[in-house]
Amino acid sequence: MALQQASTKNAEESSEAAPAPYSLRTGVCQQLRQMATVQAAVFAAVELVWASTHLSLYPFGARRPRHGPVGQGYRIEHLSPMQRGMYVSGVAELGTPILLLHGLADNHSIFTLLRRGLLRRGFSQVFAMNYSFRTKDVRTLAVQLAEEIEAIVEETGYERIHVVAHSLGGVIARYYVTRLGGDERVHTLVTLGSPHSGTLLAHVAPTPLGRQLRPASPLMRELNQPAPGCRTRVVAFWSDTDEAVVPAVNASLAQEGVTTTNIRLRGVGHVSLPILPSVVHRIARSLTQLDSDGDPTASVTHISPHPA
Repeated sequence: MALQQASTKNAEESSEAAPAPYSLRTGVCQQLRQMATVQAAVFAAVELVWASTHLSLYPFGARRPRHGPVGQGYRIEHLSPMQRGMYVSGVAELGTPILLLHGLADNHSIFTLLRRGLLRRGFSQVFAMNYSFRTKDVRTLAVQLAEEIEAIVEETGYERIHVVAHSLGGVIARYYVTRLGGDERVHTLVTLGSPHSGTLLAHVAPTPLGRQLRPASPLMRELNQPAPGCRTRVVAFWSDTDEAVVPAVNASLAQEGVTTTNIRLRGVGHVSLPILPSVVHRIARSLTQLDSDGDPTASVTHISPHPA
């Protein structure tokens, strides 16, 4: 069953676009109303736990991200039943490299549980990269991302990879895909709480990067121009109680020329998005199922064998 047909109690898929522009006050008030529910209160407590855990792991994220592993082959007797099932049903999909890209003022430690979850499910080549929070321009970061992806392509022999990006990372990756020709390298882009139409909270950040993330900024207008013929499919996770994206629906995506599946989550906080087990499971499923056109992700081609 294709990803677009999936539906759960706390998540639903849609193609809704961002509403008419909000003022900062209106956007914050609406967000607070969304959060004034019992379910949201429970998830707020979960968010606090995840945030505390991430804070303890943050110093370890300053280290160079771990790459790979590469070239594990096709032996399955040592794998768990879950991994065996996924290997049998999607050998090519599980071998496709995945790059994890963090958000603003963060590092790859935010993906500790996501990376572990992907490896448990049989994905064999999971990469990550760090970028400096002092960088002032999304465009500069998109060029850095392009260089990292080219290095992964050269190392693994795959001509296209998947990218999973949290928060600002999704904006950077989408700029690369739609404005720098990155759709030739990225098969699927999964974004988690990324302000695709900007966030009103950026008005309280008087920095060059903060100004770029404001709704209707020059960067946002450029980013959301049509991208005809874009080869990358986008899966955008957004939560109605995301405290970093105001209004929350700005983390969904509707861009002409880009094949997009929007997955709405209810009551999930911004930090929880790359950590919550149910989200990790849906990400893994989206990278092994048919895309919106019915083409298997195995169309990601292994162009040269990796040395034994």
